[in-house]
Amino acid sequence: MTNLLSNPDARRVFLAKQGLSAPPNRALTKAGLLQLIHDLGFVQVDSIQTVERAHHQILFSRNQTYRREHLKALLEKERALFEHWTHDASILPSAFFVYWKHKFRHQEKVLIERWRKWRGEGFEAAFEETYERVRRDGAMLARDVKADGHVSGGWWNWHPNKTALEYFWHIGKLAIAGRSNFQKIYDLTERVIPAEFREAEVSREDFVDWACRSALTRLGFATHGEIAAFWNLVSPDEAKAWVSAHRDELTEVLIEPALGAKPRPSWAFADFLSTLDSYPGAPPRIRVLSPFDPMIRDRNRTERLFGFFYRIEVFVPEAKREYGYYVFPLLEGDRLIGRIDMKADRKKSTLDVRRLWLEPGVKPSAGRLERLEAELDRVARFAGVEKVVLLEGWRG
Repeated sequence: MTNLLSNPDARRVFLAKQGLSAPPNRALTKAGLLQLIHDLGFVQVDSIQTVERAHHQILFSRNQTYRREHLKALLEKERALFEHWTHDASILPSAFFVYWKHKFRHQEKVLIERWRKWRGEGFEAAFEETYERVRRDGAMLARDVKADGHVSGGWWNWHPNKTALEYFWHIGKLAIAGRSNFQKIYDLTERVIPAEFREAEVSREDFVDWACRSALTRLGFATHGEIAAFWNLVSPDEAKAWVSAHRDELTEVLIEPALGAKPRPSWAFADFLSTLDSYPGAPPRIRVLSPFDPMIRDRNRTERLFGFFYRIEVFVPEAKREYGYYVFPLLEGDRLIGRIDMKADRKKSTLDVRRLWLEPGVKPSAGRLERLEAELDRVARFAGVEKVVLLEGWRG
């Protein structure tokens, strides 16, 4: 018999798994921050700083005592974290590096051909020279090895040495030693990743088992496609085969959606239903989420569980945007209640709120607006500006 998981229970489980049910003002130590990132699995990195960079905002939305210097120390001094690729550039526990070695081997096989189509024949001419320079001279930025006369055109027109640095990073021969004004500092992997993580090896079978098991642990319940997509390390077919091979450890659950569609068959670990009561409810406060928050990374899952359709419109032409360039989802308790367009103006030291959109059926009650203003004050302090400014027409 397949069990039905109600939509409120499904939201409660998923929010707890996403670190959004813990007390948001409990003191977060450096060790606690490392544990939080481990439990999340990854924290996406993005350069846009409309209010604050994505990785900082993701962590702040879970705990308002988060300190940026703790993240920097874990990344650049203690090397307990490293930067690499999941579905996008992310911060990960260094303990996971052993599993990424399987990704590196796969990338090495496919990137040369893929990038040759992108960059053209001979694009790898600077590879050996660039790697040798890093080996000899130490950590460096892409601009330190930029070819004379090259005119940059963004990611689509990397200079040959930048292409080399990115290639060696993608295949694990270089690592990110730190960042300067958000630009990557590249160094040899053996000078960045601690030996205990760098030298370990796991079999392909153990790698697939970890990738699927750890994904399901962090999702709570998932289809085999969602399991595969979590880390973007294994294929849906590999995840499906893993589910088949571990049926004795799993149970099938039907997840009730938010919008009245048919329940979705998913998989969970066998003890899942018996532990439902252990998942706390999310705090009732309102929280501003980053557009790159892992809770909403899977847009289809977000829509099914929360009835909330969200797309980032950074790359949508302005005239075709429904909301705005960089609009933040709003979480209230266990509901996504709307979105807000705002920007930190650091010259004026203000957080300028341009527009608020509440979801259908969500009323702008006095209590809700007070909770929103309290959150905006917290975000403003975190962004380093002095006050919140509600621009004319912000309520629509």
